[in-house]
Amino acid sequence: MVKKQQELVCELCGREVQSLTRHHLVPREEGGRYGATADLCQPCHSTIHLTFTNKELALLYNSIPALQEAEPLKKYLKWVRNKRMERISNRRGRRRGKG
Repeated sequence: MVKKQQELVCELCGREVQSLTRHHLVPREEGGRYGATADLCQPCHSTIHLTFTNKELALLYNSIPALQEAEPLKKYLKWVRNKRMERISNRRGRRRGKG
């Protein structure tokens, strides 16, 4: 008998994917080491960390509903929902400037 692969769903975009990553809703560096986590696909996880600083994530976007309603992510979420990608390149070094 063939074992059916478990369905994995990203909590942010709602897509079925082959693997998930664990995202700390409050980043570990901001005191969230033992706090709540969410299972996200790699593209969503990378995009969150490209878009927001750890401080912004801790203070403003520390839940899935808050992330889903975040204006900077709305266009991305609408776009990614119909994509079949599993990975995107991680460009965490390209932080936007704060002034």
